[in-house]
Amino acid sequence: MKTHLINDTAPSARGPASAALLRVLTTPTERTVPELSVLADTVERALGTTEDILTDDDLQLTLYLLYLLHYGPAEFVHGDWEWSPELLRVRKQIEVQLEDVLRLRCPLPTVLPVNGEEVSETLFSMTADAARPTLATWAARHASVEQLREFLINRSIYTLREADPHTWAIPRLRGRAKAALVEIQTDEYGGGNPERVHAEIFARTLRNFDLDDRPDAYLDVVPAVILNSVNTMNLFGLNRRLRGATIGHLAAFEMTSSIPNKYYSRAFTRHGYGEEITLYFDEHVEADAVHEQIAGRDLAGGAADDDPRLIADIIFGASASLVVDGLSGDHMHEKWTTGQTSLRHVQEGR
Repeated sequence: MKTHLINDTAPSARGPASAALLRVLTTPTERTVPELSVLADTVERALGTTEDILTDDDLQLTLYLLYLLHYGPAEFVHGDWEWSPELLRVRKQIEVQLEDVLRLRCPLPTVLPVNGEEVSETLFSMTADAARPTLATWAARHASVEQLREFLINRSIYTLREADPHTWAIPRLRGRAKAALVEIQTDEYGGGNPERVHAEIFARTLRNFDLDDRPDAYLDVVPAVILNSVNTMNLFGLNRRLRGATIGHLAAFEMTSSIPNKYYSRAFTRHGYGEEITLYFDEHVEADAVHEQIAGRDLAGGAADDDPRLIADIIFGASASLVVDGLSGDHMHEKWTTGQTSLRHVQEGR
């Protein structure tokens, strides 16, 4: 499949909030945008009527697009909206409710750890069960080729920008924790070798599976729970006050990666696929077994020792990682075991 670098097609709206935002983003900033004046009210109404922001397609897409302004490429965006005060206020509206719901779903333990060593042990204890994942073990035995195709599509939303949301925390740390995060991210970005950048390895996996490797090529078909996983990372990564949550999120993310990737590799191997598909997953079996120790002990433990005020948010971030990724895994597992697609609608060659 031909390699693509830029996705110049705007996604479809999923409700009034995302529709209003898309009208703003596709209008050059030098022109008057009537929708800009009503966007905040539209989002406020959506926030007031949603049953669950974590699974709300309209709000999750709206927040995803607002975060996308800090990344790119997004050629459908006309003009420079990244630092628009109006859009930043709208982003804050959604972030406040998302964080409130996450904190409600992820209550802190009655007794918090008090130092780096205790933080590390708490994280390893929290992630022990999640490191034996239902979805990955099921996929290794039962997933069809079409379900594995859907799995790659769902994963593409984050993995084509793998590591980027956590990298925002680097200038916000110091000492042992900063060094640990840089060590992990250096591996994620290929150690100076562009062929070894994890996002690029995954892009090759997509091409070898005859899928589109453009970031956000499949944005229209992935469900809200997938967007929520990425939005949660960006909520933590783009807000300095939540740097502790970024640390905890990454620690839990790394601690629950090695074993699942072993099973995902087996799932593809069972259908006759070779290294051209499995390399990404095999790479993470080894790399993340090392990363989990660095993230748990040097990154999280080091940050806790350097600034004990971060401890509560480190635990919160780890818990949030487990909850939101659990929602994504549960969604795919439930759909596939009942003979349904995990995507929003049947993929039509987009």
